[in-house]
Amino acid sequence: MQYELPLIEGRLIKRYKRFLADIRLADGSEITVHCPNTGSMKRCAEPDSRVWLSDSANPKRKYQFTWEWVEVDQKYKACVNTARPNRLVEEALLARSIPQFPGDYQVVREPKVEDGRLDFRLDFAPAEGQTPTYIEVKSVTLLEQDNGLGCFPDAVTARGLKHLQRLLVLHQEGHRAVLLFCVPHEGIQRVRAADHIDPAYAKALSEVVKQGVEVLAYSVKFDHAGMTLLNEIPVDI
Repeated sequence: MQYELPLIEGRLIKRYKRFLADIRLADGSEITVHCPNTGSMKRCAEPDSRVWLSDSANPKRKYQFTWEWVEVDQKYKACVNTARPNRLVEEALLARSIPQFPGDYQVVREPKVEDGRLDFRLDFAPAEGQTPTYIEVKSVTLLEQDNGLGCFPDAVTARGLKHLQRLLVLHQEGHRAVLLFCVPHEGIQRVRAADHIDPAYAKALSEVVKQGVEVLAYSVKFDHAGMTLLNEIPVDI
């Protein structure tokens, strides 16, 4: 995933009203930007953190700039724009670069399920002899301590719990069901459920895995122009 324009650096003043953040630019000016993240952003929204913004190049947009990355602990880049992990996974699926998903398939975005939508469905060619694969993507950016262990979620998530339950039903109906943790945080080398934050989610994750739902986690590589899904990392369940 490459940004159309170079990212702009600044310093975080504060995040507020969930979707807004005030940023101080290198020239000392201050702007308000869009923050596309509904989570708590725990440890990813510390005042004076180094941040990177994308420019919509549309001066008519209410907030021309979007908060993309933050520097955590003054050394790790993390992507706080929660729309980006889906794009990274989609690009990897289209490039056939995730080895756990081999075969001839079409990628369907936001397929309808009984009680809403999931992120992706892979529809295989008849010769493959496979039922559809459903994939739900979650972004992991919470590094509680500098120990490489990322936690999900960073706040109680009724929506995430619903997705686990839907994946289990799909598996029971004979489909392949996969939860994919996308980890756009340079300091995270493995992932676990945040039972200290949302014990109900952690318990449900363990239960659905025992019943056949698959869980994967992939790290992300950052460069000056964008990000790429990199390699699989362990999941502790």
